[in-house]
Amino acid sequence: MHPGSRIYVAGHRGLVGSAIVAALAAAGYRNLLFRTHGELDLTDARAVEHFFAAEAPEYVVLAAAKVGGILANQTYPAAFLRDNLLIQNNVIEASRSAGVKRLLFLGSSCIYPKFSPQPIKEGYLLTGPLEPTNRPYALAKIAGIEMCWSYNRQYGTRYLAAMPTNLYGPGDNFDLQTSHVLPALLRKAVAARHAGAGAMVVWGTGAPRRELLYSADMAEACVFLLLLDEERYGSLLCDGEPPLINIGTGTDLTIRELAAMVCRVVGFRGELVFDTDKPDGTPRKLLDVTRMEALGWQASTPLEEGIRLTYQAAAPLLAPA
Repeated sequence: MHPGSRIYVAGHRGLVGSAIVAALAAAGYRNLLFRTHGELDLTDARAVEHFFAAEAPEYVVLAAAKVGGILANQTYPAAFLRDNLLIQNNVIEASRSAGVKRLLFLGSSCIYPKFSPQPIKEGYLLTGPLEPTNRPYALAKIAGIEMCWSYNRQYGTRYLAAMPTNLYGPGDNFDLQTSHVLPALLRKAVAARHAGAGAMVVWGTGAPRRELLYSADMAEACVFLLLLDEERYGSLLCDGEPPLINIGTGTDLTIRELAAMVCRVVGFRGELVFDTDKPDGTPRKLLDVTRMEALGWQASTPLEEGIRLTYQAAAPLLAPA
């Protein structure tokens, strides 16, 4: 991949996509392609085909997806399954037709079984039942991994699936109805501080453990993978197993510890109250990042620093009207 390569980032406005665009630009890549949803509906196969035929991207990062937390997944299961299947099917097939050299498909750690041994190795995929609260989304992403693998075997493509742990960062979704755990906690803590509340309610028991990765670190990892030499990149595409690699920090903490850290960052000093009538989700999701570290990449942003950077970027949005 050289500075003039035509690189299409699908989902460039999202948390990960925007960070990837920034990382590519900072690395000197000047021929970046992207379209808003209004300009290109990725669920429309014909529109996607026309875009690829006209723009002829050489490299593709598929970061576009319908995403959300437990509440969003429970409320819109059909949409999470349908839309994600359509997006990835259309982009992967159009990439094949256009002769894309490398495609990086981004998924989520929720693809792994609910009760996977910890830390979770790539080989644990499809070895047990999924977490029910996000099963439709997870199944769509598993289908995307299988599609990359199948295309590599049948068509000789060079498609790789990268599975990040829970992501956060500037540009995150802070809507309490659809957000993931960290932005939801940030929004609640800011609201509680401004209201002078004595307590903040957190969903679940606080016992589940979560690993969190700063979006800029994830973007750096994506660029790292795209730039791997042929030998190391090819080692990730072995026919005997899915072309899958975990991306994370290798460390986790409880939701209770995370909530306390968020409150410390935003300056809320009240009590944490856990609503045990609400679901916990998966008990633990710690990724085994041995393969990524062996290639020479590690995350560099400490969690509390990343939360502070996220809060500073989102402060105007989170401040009460």
